[in-house]
Amino acid sequence: MSAEDTAGTRPTGRALLVVFIVAAAAFMEGLDATIIVTALPKMAQTFQTSVVAMSIGLTTYMLAVAVLTPTTGWMADRFGARNVFAIAMVVFMATSVGCGLSDGLTEFAMWRLLQGAGGALMTSTGRLIVFRNTPKSQLVRAINWMTVPMLIGPAVGPPIGGFLTEYVSWRAGFFLNVPIGLAGVVAVLLFIPKTAGERRPFDVTGFALNGAALTALIWGMQGLAGEAGSLLMGALVTAASVPLIWLAIRHARRAEHPLVSLAPFQNPMFRMTTLGGGNFMRMSMGSVGFFMPLMFQIGLGLSPLVSGLLVLAHVAGDLVVKSVTTRTIQHFGFRQIMIWSILVYAAGLFVFVVFNHQTPVWLMGVLVFLSGAARSLQMTGLTSLQYADVPQPQMSAASTLGAVSMQATRALTIALAAMLLQAIARIGGRPADALTLGDFHVAFAIAALVATIGVLWYVRMPADAGDELRAR
Repeated sequence: MSAEDTAGTRPTGRALLVVFIVAAAAFMEGLDATIIVTALPKMAQTFQTSVVAMSIGLTTYMLAVAVLTPTTGWMADRFGARNVFAIAMVVFMATSVGCGLSDGLTEFAMWRLLQGAGGALMTSTGRLIVFRNTPKSQLVRAINWMTVPMLIGPAVGPPIGGFLTEYVSWRAGFFLNVPIGLAGVVAVLLFIPKTAGERRPFDVTGFALNGAALTALIWGMQGLAGEAGSLLMGALVTAASVPLIWLAIRHARRAEHPLVSLAPFQNPMFRMTTLGGGNFMRMSMGSVGFFMPLMFQIGLGLSPLVSGLLVLAHVAGDLVVKSVTTRTIQHFGFRQIMIWSILVYAAGLFVFVVFNHQTPVWLMGVLVFLSGAARSLQMTGLTSLQYADVPQPQMSAASTLGAVSMQATRALTIALAAMLLQAIARIGGRPADALTLGDFHVAFAIAALVATIGVLWYVRMPADAGDELRAR
């Protein structure tokens, strides 16, 4: 079968519906996450507290995700992925209503904790459902389509949240999840196939070790970044996470039925995309998402609206290229795409170093758009290859491992990005919060170098890597 014959290979029938349903859930979570950031100042006024104190709403959500993400594989196997996914959507929707009705910070934080539990189960189980119900020859396009709503949600969240907060109420942002959630639950029950549960014991020790290790790591890194307490406390908690992580890994290797099986790491492609070159790309991408809006507003003095539109241009580049990603991979192959897309992406980040107050906004928009386009090719290829050679019996364990790795990387990246900006400012003899345009230039150069490191893994990929996904 030629590349031309398979370039149009796409999910059809039930597989296509599954992709759309899971994508809708991802859109709902992404929309919720960005709407709350926009609404924090108004929420602080309602709760009669400071904006800084409101960060507990973000932290509690992240902690719930960290603790429960390792359980998603076991729960999907034990109770059926469809059942867990539907229940998770109900929990996310109901707790969103609780957040919107909250009258105090403590009550809001508790609802956000429960919402994080629903979000953890919803996103991880949804991804597992797609992997289980999509033939490998259709996986690239399925991932392509699934990630579009994941990009649109965070992109449209800030303007929607700002509008609702300004003209309706911050509470309305949380109530938006109700109609999306109700439609999603109905669609899940109608179109996602039911799978039989698999009885295996719950790994209580593994749950405790994984939860403690991830919580300590996330909380400690946020403390080091000045977001969750003193620097000393952050350092101590981060240090405490190291032996906990070692104990969790040691337990996973020895347990007969570990909560998080490490067996997928025996697969070279999964190991490379999860821990090797793929992780460097994710760290670079996460830091850029943190740096970009700050550079536009603090470094270049642009308005929040113009800054938001430039960030939207980055997302637009990603979305536009999705329409040709499959054919591009079909034609050039995964190895070439992974090498050249990460180099182009890194070059695009280096361009940020020359942005200054005289750079036309339209030119910045074009260059940001191109950077997003390169990111699109890289991330679609990366996510597809991550599970390309994983056998079906290990898919649940691989999905859980991938989700745990992603959450840990996300937390580490944001904390490290914040610490990097603070360190650059202090080296320049200025307070940590007195950032200049030059500080962001240095930060983007470092982010570009981090992404480039991934090439060291990609050049060692075999020429036929991922050919099964290309239907060859």
